[in-house]
Amino acid sequence: MSGAAVAAGPLVTARWRYSLVLAGLTLVLVAGAVAGLALGSVRIPAGQVLAIVDGSAEPSPYRTIVLEVRAPRVVLGALTGAGLAVIGTVLQALVRNPLADPFLLGVSSGASAGAVAVIVLGVGAGVATTVALPAAAFAGALAALVLVYALARRAGSMTGGRLVLAGVAVSYVLSALTSLILVTSASAEHAQEVLHWTLGGLGGARWDMLALPAVALTLGTLVLIALARPLDLLLVGEEGAGALGLDTGRFRAGVFVLASLLTGVLVAYTGAIGFVGLMVPHAARMAVGAAHRTLLPVAALGGAAFLVLADLAARTVAAPRDIPVGVLTALTGGPFFLWMLRGHGTRTEGGPA
Repeated sequence: MSGAAVAAGPLVTARWRYSLVLAGLTLVLVAGAVAGLALGSVRIPAGQVLAIVDGSAEPSPYRTIVLEVRAPRVVLGALTGAGLAVIGTVLQALVRNPLADPFLLGVSSGASAGAVAVIVLGVGAGVATTVALPAAAFAGALAALVLVYALARRAGSMTGGRLVLAGVAVSYVLSALTSLILVTSASAEHAQEVLHWTLGGLGGARWDMLALPAVALTLGTLVLIALARPLDLLLVGEEGAGALGLDTGRFRAGVFVLASLLTGVLVAYTGAIGFVGLMVPHAARMAVGAAHRTLLPVAALGGAAFLVLADLAARTVAAPRDIPVGVLTALTGGPFFLWMLRGHGTRTEGGPA
Protein backbone atom coordinates (compact mmCIF):
# COMPACT_ATOMS: atom_id res chain seq x y z
CA MET A 1 0.00 0.00 0.00
CA SER A 2 1.43 3.41 -0.98
CA GLY A 3 2.19 6.14 1.53
CA ALA A 4 -0.49 8.38 -0.02
CA ALA A 5 -3.11 5.70 0.48
CA VAL A 6 -2.08 5.23 4.10
CA ALA A 7 -2.26 9.00 4.71
CA ALA A 8 -5.65 9.22 3.03
CA GLY A 9 -7.14 6.53 5.26
CA PRO A 10 -7.64 8.64 8.42
CA LEU A 11 -8.95 11.53 6.30
CA VAL A 12 -11.61 9.35 4.67
CA THR A 13 -12.56 7.94 8.07
CA ALA A 14 -12.91 11.44 9.51
CA ARG A 15 -15.12 12.52 6.59
CA TRP A 16 -17.34 9.48 6.97
CA ARG A 17 -17.64 10.11 10.70
CA TYR A 18 -18.52 13.76 10.10
CA SER A 19 -21.15 12.81 7.51
CA LEU A 20 -22.65 10.24 9.87
CA VAL A 21 -22.82 12.79 12.71
CA LEU A 22 -24.59 15.31 10.47
CA ALA A 23 -27.00 12.66 9.17
CA GLY A 24 -27.73 11.38 12.67
CA LEU A 25 -28.43 14.84 14.04
CA THR A 26 -30.65 15.65 11.05
CA LEU A 27 -32.70 12.51 11.69
CA VAL A 28 -33.02 13.36 15.38
CA LEU A 29 -34.14 16.89 14.49
CA VAL A 30 -36.72 15.67 11.97
CA ALA A 31 -38.05 13.05 14.39
CA GLY A 32 -38.22 15.62 17.17
CA ALA A 33 -40.05 18.06 14.89
CA VAL A 34 -42.65 15.44 13.91
CA ALA A 35 -43.13 14.51 17.57
CA GLY A 36 -43.41 18.19 18.44
CA LEU A 37 -46.24 18.55 15.92
CA ALA A 38 -48.03 15.41 17.09
CA LEU A 39 -47.70 15.51 20.88
CA GLY A 40 -49.02 17.91 23.48
CA SER A 41 -52.24 18.43 25.41
CA VAL A 42 -53.98 17.11 22.27
CA ARG A 43 -52.34 14.07 20.69
CA ILE A 44 -52.52 13.81 16.91
CA PRO A 45 -51.53 10.61 15.02
CA ALA A 46 -48.21 10.97 13.19
CA GLY A 47 -49.81 9.94 9.89
CA GLN A 48 -52.36 12.72 10.17
CA VAL A 49 -49.60 15.19 11.03
CA LEU A 50 -47.71 14.27 7.86
CA ALA A 51 -50.91 14.58 5.82
CA ILE A 52 -51.49 18.05 7.26
CA VAL A 53 -47.93 19.11 6.52
CA ASP A 54 -48.00 17.91 2.89
CA GLY A 55 -51.41 19.53 2.35
CA SER A 56 -53.42 16.37 1.66
CA ALA A 57 -55.52 16.52 4.86
CA GLU A 58 -58.99 18.04 4.98
CA PRO A 59 -59.54 21.25 7.00
CA SER A 60 -60.03 20.40 10.69
CA PRO A 61 -59.21 21.65 14.19
CA TYR A 62 -56.15 19.40 14.07
CA ARG A 63 -54.91 21.30 11.04
CA THR A 64 -55.11 24.59 12.93
CA ILE A 65 -53.30 23.13 15.93
CA VAL A 66 -50.48 21.73 13.80
CA LEU A 67 -49.96 24.60 11.36
CA GLU A 68 -50.77 27.66 13.45
CA VAL A 69 -49.79 26.64 16.99
CA ARG A 70 -47.20 23.89 17.01
CA ALA A 71 -45.31 24.36 13.74
CA PRO A 72 -44.10 27.92 14.43
CA ARG A 73 -43.13 26.83 17.93
CA VAL A 74 -41.04 23.94 16.60
CA VAL A 75 -39.36 26.21 14.03
CA LEU A 76 -38.59 28.88 16.63
CA GLY A 77 -37.19 26.20 18.94
CA ALA A 78 -34.90 24.90 16.19
CA LEU A 79 -33.70 28.41 15.30
CA THR A 80 -33.10 29.36 18.93
CA GLY A 81 -31.33 26.13 19.83
CA ALA A 82 -29.06 26.38 16.80
CA GLY A 83 -28.28 30.02 17.50
CA LEU A 84 -27.49 29.56 21.19
CA ALA A 85 -25.23 26.59 20.44
CA VAL A 86 -23.33 28.52 17.76
CA ILE A 87 -22.95 31.54 20.05
CA GLY A 88 -21.73 29.38 22.91
CA THR A 89 -19.17 27.68 20.64
CA VAL A 90 -17.80 31.02 19.48
CA LEU A 91 -17.71 32.60 22.94
CA GLN A 92 -15.75 29.64 24.29
CA ALA A 93 -13.16 30.20 21.56
CA LEU A 94 -13.05 34.00 21.99
CA VAL A 95 -12.35 33.89 25.73
CA ARG A 96 -10.59 30.51 25.61
CA ASN A 97 -12.77 29.20 28.39
CA PRO A 98 -14.94 26.05 28.33
CA LEU A 99 -17.42 27.62 30.78
CA ALA A 100 -18.41 30.46 28.47
CA ASP A 101 -22.10 30.57 27.56
CA PRO A 102 -24.53 33.41 26.67
CA PHE A 103 -26.53 32.71 29.83
CA LEU A 104 -23.62 32.33 32.27
CA LEU A 105 -21.82 35.40 30.94
CA GLY A 106 -24.85 37.62 31.47
CA VAL A 107 -25.46 38.16 27.75
CA SER A 108 -28.96 36.68 27.87
CA SER A 109 -29.75 38.71 31.00
CA GLY A 110 -28.64 41.89 29.25
CA ALA A 111 -30.78 41.07 26.24
CA SER A 112 -33.76 40.34 28.51
CA ALA A 113 -33.31 43.66 30.34
CA GLY A 114 -33.33 45.51 27.02
CA ALA A 115 -36.44 43.69 25.81
CA VAL A 116 -38.27 44.29 29.10
CA ALA A 117 -37.46 47.99 28.92
CA VAL A 118 -39.17 48.15 25.53
CA ILE A 119 -42.23 46.27 26.79
CA VAL A 120 -42.72 47.99 30.15
CA LEU A 121 -41.38 51.50 29.62
CA GLY A 122 -42.56 51.87 26.06
CA VAL A 123 -39.05 52.67 24.86
CA GLY A 124 -39.14 52.81 21.09
CA ALA A 125 -42.95 52.86 21.12
CA GLY A 126 -42.94 54.83 17.90
CA VAL A 127 -40.97 52.09 16.17
CA ALA A 128 -42.38 48.77 15.01
CA THR A 129 -42.08 46.19 17.77
CA THR A 130 -40.29 43.85 15.39
CA VAL A 131 -37.49 46.44 15.22
CA ALA A 132 -37.52 47.95 18.72
CA LEU A 133 -37.49 44.66 20.63
CA PRO A 134 -34.47 43.05 18.90
CA ALA A 135 -32.61 46.39 18.86
CA ALA A 136 -33.02 46.87 22.61
CA ALA A 137 -32.14 43.23 23.28
CA PHE A 138 -28.99 43.57 21.16
CA ALA A 139 -27.92 46.73 23.00
CA GLY A 140 -28.42 45.03 26.36
CA ALA A 141 -26.57 41.88 25.29
CA LEU A 142 -23.58 43.82 23.95
CA ALA A 143 -23.36 46.04 27.04
CA ALA A 144 -23.48 43.00 29.34
CA LEU A 145 -20.81 41.13 27.39
CA VAL A 146 -18.44 44.11 27.33
CA LEU A 147 -18.94 44.70 31.06
CA VAL A 148 -18.35 41.05 32.00
CA TYR A 149 -15.22 40.84 29.88
CA ALA A 150 -13.84 44.08 31.34
CA LEU A 151 -14.52 42.99 34.93
CA ALA A 152 -12.97 39.56 34.36
CA ARG A 153 -9.76 41.10 32.99
CA ARG A 154 -9.49 43.97 35.43
CA ALA A 155 -7.18 42.16 37.87
CA GLY A 156 -4.85 40.85 35.15
CA SER A 157 -5.06 37.49 33.40
CA MET A 158 -8.59 36.19 32.91
CA THR A 159 -9.22 32.93 34.74
CA GLY A 160 -12.25 30.73 34.33
CA GLY A 161 -13.43 31.40 37.88
CA ARG A 162 -13.17 35.17 37.49
CA LEU A 163 -15.06 35.09 34.20
CA VAL A 164 -17.92 33.07 35.66
CA LEU A 165 -18.10 35.22 38.81
CA ALA A 166 -18.21 38.38 36.70
CA GLY A 167 -20.99 36.88 34.59
CA VAL A 168 -23.00 35.84 37.64
CA ALA A 169 -22.58 39.28 39.24
CA VAL A 170 -23.67 41.12 36.09
CA SER A 171 -26.61 38.72 35.68
CA TYR A 172 -27.80 39.45 39.23
CA VAL A 173 -27.55 43.20 38.68
CA LEU A 174 -29.44 43.01 35.40
CA SER A 175 -32.09 40.74 36.93
CA ALA A 176 -32.55 43.27 39.73
CA LEU A 177 -32.85 46.03 37.14
CA THR A 178 -35.48 44.02 35.28
CA SER A 179 -37.42 43.51 38.53
CA LEU A 180 -37.20 47.23 39.30
CA ILE A 181 -38.60 48.11 35.90
CA LEU A 182 -41.43 45.66 36.46
CA VAL A 183 -42.25 46.92 39.98
CA THR A 184 -42.39 50.52 38.85
CA SER A 185 -44.77 49.61 36.03
CA ALA A 186 -47.41 48.13 38.41
CA SER A 187 -49.11 46.29 35.54
CA ALA A 188 -50.35 42.69 35.77
CA GLU A 189 -50.13 42.37 32.00
CA HIS A 190 -46.49 43.45 32.05
CA ALA A 191 -45.78 41.00 34.87
CA GLN A 192 -46.92 38.08 32.72
CA GLU A 193 -44.81 39.25 29.78
CA VAL A 194 -41.71 39.77 31.93
CA LEU A 195 -42.12 36.30 33.43
CA HIS A 196 -41.79 34.99 29.88
CA TRP A 197 -38.44 36.76 29.43
CA THR A 198 -37.01 35.62 32.74
CA LEU A 199 -37.96 31.93 32.40
CA GLY A 200 -37.57 31.53 28.67
CA GLY A 201 -40.25 29.92 26.53
CA LEU A 202 -41.48 29.29 23.00
CA GLY A 203 -45.21 29.49 23.68
CA GLY A 204 -45.64 32.86 21.97
CA ALA A 205 -44.26 31.70 18.61
CA ARG A 206 -46.05 32.95 15.50
CA TRP A 207 -45.15 32.69 11.84
CA ASP A 208 -44.78 36.46 11.46
CA MET A 209 -41.96 36.57 14.04
CA LEU A 210 -39.73 33.92 12.48
CA ALA A 211 -38.24 35.81 9.53
CA LEU A 212 -35.76 37.93 11.51
CA PRO A 213 -34.34 35.07 13.65
CA ALA A 214 -34.04 32.87 10.56
CA VAL A 215 -32.19 35.50 8.54
CA ALA A 216 -29.96 36.52 11.46
CA LEU A 217 -29.06 32.92 12.27
CA THR A 218 -28.34 31.97 8.66
CA LEU A 219 -26.18 35.01 7.88
CA GLY A 220 -24.46 34.98 11.29
CA THR A 221 -23.57 31.29 11.08
CA LEU A 222 -22.25 31.65 7.52
CA VAL A 223 -20.06 34.56 8.60
CA LEU A 224 -18.73 32.62 11.58
CA ILE A 225 -17.97 29.58 9.43
CA ALA A 226 -16.06 31.89 7.09
CA LEU A 227 -14.10 33.05 10.16
CA ALA A 228 -13.30 29.48 11.19
CA ARG A 229 -9.55 29.82 10.68
CA PRO A 230 -9.15 32.92 12.92
CA LEU A 231 -11.30 31.21 15.56
CA ASP A 232 -8.99 28.19 15.37
CA LEU A 233 -5.97 30.47 15.75
CA LEU A 234 -7.34 31.85 19.02
CA LEU A 235 -7.20 28.35 20.47
CA VAL A 236 -3.38 28.32 20.20
CA GLY A 237 -3.10 31.43 22.40
CA GLU A 238 -2.93 35.19 22.04
CA GLU A 239 0.75 35.41 21.17
CA GLY A 240 0.61 32.52 18.73
CA ALA A 241 -2.42 33.96 16.93
CA GLY A 242 -0.75 37.37 16.71
CA ALA A 243 2.43 35.84 15.32
CA LEU A 244 0.36 34.19 12.59
CA GLY A 245 -1.03 37.58 11.53
CA LEU A 246 -4.34 37.82 13.42
CA ASP A 247 -5.29 41.19 14.90
CA THR A 248 -6.81 39.56 17.97
CA GLY A 249 -8.20 42.72 19.54
CA ARG A 250 -10.10 43.86 16.46
CA PHE A 251 -11.22 40.32 15.58
CA ARG A 252 -12.48 39.61 19.09
CA ALA A 253 -14.38 42.92 19.22
CA GLY A 254 -16.08 42.25 15.88
CA VAL A 255 -17.15 38.73 16.82
CA PHE A 256 -18.36 39.94 20.23
CA VAL A 257 -20.68 42.37 18.43
CA LEU A 258 -21.93 39.62 16.10
CA ALA A 259 -22.53 37.22 19.02
CA SER A 260 -24.42 39.93 20.91
CA LEU A 261 -26.54 40.69 17.85
CA LEU A 262 -27.53 37.05 17.45
CA THR A 263 -28.26 36.71 21.17
CA GLY A 264 -30.37 39.86 21.16
CA VAL A 265 -32.46 38.73 18.19
CA LEU A 266 -33.14 35.31 19.74
CA VAL A 267 -33.82 36.50 23.29
CA ALA A 268 -36.20 39.17 21.97
CA TYR A 269 -38.59 36.38 20.98
CA THR A 270 -37.86 33.58 23.46
CA GLY A 271 -36.54 35.13 26.66
CA ALA A 272 -33.42 33.85 28.42
CA ILE A 273 -32.96 30.11 27.80
CA GLY A 274 -29.87 28.95 29.62
CA PHE A 275 -27.14 26.33 29.23
CA VAL A 276 -27.82 25.32 25.62
CA GLY A 277 -24.72 27.24 24.61
CA LEU A 278 -22.70 25.48 27.31
CA MET A 279 -23.71 21.83 26.85
CA VAL A 280 -24.11 21.44 23.09
CA PRO A 281 -20.67 22.80 22.03
CA HIS A 282 -18.91 20.33 24.33
CA ALA A 283 -20.90 17.41 22.93
CA ALA A 284 -20.16 18.61 19.39
CA ARG A 285 -16.41 18.79 20.11
CA MET A 286 -16.43 15.25 21.41
CA ALA A 287 -18.09 14.13 18.17
CA VAL A 288 -16.07 16.01 15.51
CA GLY A 289 -13.17 17.79 17.18
CA ALA A 290 -12.38 21.47 17.72
CA ALA A 291 -11.91 22.75 14.12
CA HIS A 292 -14.62 25.41 13.77
CA ARG A 293 -15.38 24.79 10.09
CA THR A 294 -16.77 21.38 10.98
CA LEU A 295 -17.71 22.16 14.59
CA LEU A 296 -20.13 25.04 13.95
CA PRO A 297 -22.55 23.14 11.64
CA VAL A 298 -22.64 20.21 14.08
CA ALA A 299 -23.24 22.56 17.02
CA ALA A 300 -26.07 24.27 15.12
CA LEU A 301 -27.81 20.99 14.28
CA GLY A 302 -27.25 19.64 17.78
CA GLY A 303 -28.60 22.79 19.40
CA ALA A 304 -31.69 22.76 17.17
CA ALA A 305 -32.44 19.11 17.95
CA PHE A 306 -31.78 19.56 21.67
CA LEU A 307 -34.12 22.53 22.14
CA VAL A 308 -36.89 21.02 19.99
CA LEU A 309 -36.80 17.90 22.18
CA ALA A 310 -36.55 19.96 25.37
CA ASP A 311 -39.60 21.97 24.37
CA LEU A 312 -41.45 18.76 23.53
CA ALA A 313 -40.72 17.55 27.06
CA ALA A 314 -41.82 20.90 28.48
CA ARG A 315 -45.20 20.53 26.75
CA THR A 316 -45.82 16.89 27.64
CA VAL A 317 -44.39 16.05 31.08
CA ALA A 318 -47.11 18.04 32.88
CA ALA A 319 -49.73 18.29 30.10
CA PRO A 320 -51.96 20.19 29.74
CA ARG A 321 -49.72 22.54 31.73
CA ASP A 322 -46.96 24.13 29.65
CA ILE A 323 -43.63 24.34 31.52
CA PRO A 324 -41.27 27.08 30.28
CA VAL A 325 -38.48 25.34 28.36
CA GLY A 326 -35.90 27.47 30.15
CA VAL A 327 -36.79 25.66 33.37
CA LEU A 328 -35.93 22.27 31.85
CA THR A 329 -32.68 23.45 30.26
CA ALA A 330 -31.65 24.86 33.65
CA LEU A 331 -32.45 21.56 35.37
CA THR A 332 -30.18 19.70 32.94
CA GLY A 333 -27.59 22.43 32.48
CA GLY A 334 -27.06 23.24 36.15
CA PRO A 335 -25.55 19.84 37.05
CA PHE A 336 -23.51 19.88 33.82
CA PHE A 337 -22.12 23.31 34.73
CA LEU A 338 -21.16 22.12 38.20
CA TRP A 339 -19.36 19.15 36.67
CA MET A 340 -17.54 21.45 34.24
CA LEU A 341 -16.67 23.89 37.01
CA ARG A 342 -15.22 21.08 39.11
CA GLY A 343 -13.13 19.78 36.24
CA HIS A 344 -12.07 23.01 34.54
CA GLY A 345 -13.04 26.10 36.50
CA THR A 346 -10.03 26.21 38.81
CA ARG A 347 -7.39 25.62 36.17
CA THR A 348 -8.69 27.15 32.92
CA GLU A 349 -7.27 30.49 31.95
CA GLY A 350 -7.95 32.76 29.05
CA GLY A 351 -5.09 34.39 27.30
CA PRO A 352 -4.54 38.10 27.53
CA ALA A 353 -6.55 40.27 25.29
